[in-house]
Amino acid sequence: MTDPWLHIVGIGEDGMEGLVPATRAVVEAAEIIIGGDRHHTLTDTVAAERLAWPHPFDALISTIAALRGKRVVILATGDPLWFSVGARIGRAINPAEIVYHPQLSAFQLAAARMGWSLPDVETLTVHGRPVEQMIAFIQPDAQLLVLTTGAETPAQIARFLTERGFGKSRMTVLAAMGGKDEARFDGLAENWDHTVPAFNTLAVECVAAPDAALLPRVPGLADELFLSDGTMTKQEVRAATVAKLMPMRGALLWDIGTGCGSVAIEWMRAARYARAIGIEPRADRRAMAAANALALGVPKLALVEGSVPAALGGLDAPDAIFIGGGLSRETFDAAWAALRPLGRLVANAVTLESEAELIALHKEHGGDLVKLQVHRAEPVGRLTGWRPSMPVTQWSLVKR
Repeated sequence: MTDPWLHIVGIGEDGMEGLVPATRAVVEAAEIIIGGDRHHTLTDTVAAERLAWPHPFDALISTIAALRGKRVVILATGDPLWFSVGARIGRAINPAEIVYHPQLSAFQLAAARMGWSLPDVETLTVHGRPVEQMIAFIQPDAQLLVLTTGAETPAQIARFLTERGFGKSRMTVLAAMGGKDEARFDGLAENWDHTVPAFNTLAVECVAAPDAALLPRVPGLADELFLSDGTMTKQEVRAATVAKLMPMRGALLWDIGTGCGSVAIEWMRAARYARAIGIEPRADRRAMAAANALALGVPKLALVEGSVPAALGGLDAPDAIFIGGGLSRETFDAAWAALRPLGRLVANAVTLESEAELIALHKEHGGDLVKLQVHRAEPVGRLTGWRPSMPVTQWSLVKR
């Protein structure tokens, strides 16, 4: 059995004094300590060889692996397994070789300062990540705790809130929690003007104005929220489409013929860490999809130039596939072969030729074949009547 040699230690603003005796002894016995400048300052009474975080950060794993056999301590802030370095290391090095020493996390400290129950709070990080990721979590009455990137992050988030009709949201920046320099800054999003320390945690109580934008995580956002040239999967059909695709945590979608990205964006919003690759030959539509993804809080939407099925080669195997454009037998065959077991495939058709293709594929592979049509009430002179949209034939199936 492998003996642990790597200790990943969570540390707070109170440094060595805040560690339990057993963890303090581990740090004091270390031959090599790895961490950021702040971590080294907090443990400067310990005599050990010091290493800074490598650049690029991915080089950390090879650096650590080369130290196997020595007494190595990695210092992280708070809980090393909560939006921190411990998870990344644990995926690359045998967990049997690692001992984790958690400290109170920034989320726990912030929740205690705010008097919030952690199970009722959304815990987010934009540290080293696009800050736009938090947009998807702006909801009426939501409580958000956000690990920020730096001093500028709270003002950026205040702008996002204000632009979406949440300017009355209460914001609190907490810095150096648990240390002698702990500080707190309170204000409203609409007039936020504090200068705050670079290392901080943000608490937000979302307060919606009567005209606030409502952007639920369930699929079916209003069409007008998307930049589009008119070619897009419309609201009601999109909701049914994403439901059949079954978004799940961390799952990957191929959106073939992504257009303005509406299906891929709704997929990513619907489940934490869901990923999507949009395949689209037209540069103008890829640009619209990228802009929509940024505005709606999923800036990591990946976009691939090319036509199917050729453009599918080399992509990571998907958990779900949507064919909204470029439908052909060749495209289906390539997509179906790449789809992972229990993967979901949905194809929509509006032309008679594409519908005939779906009917033939349904006969061969089974699944569900439905026809969807939406009628909207619109003025007819001085009265009101139903105006039908084009019917959509939808085929869906699960790979068993």
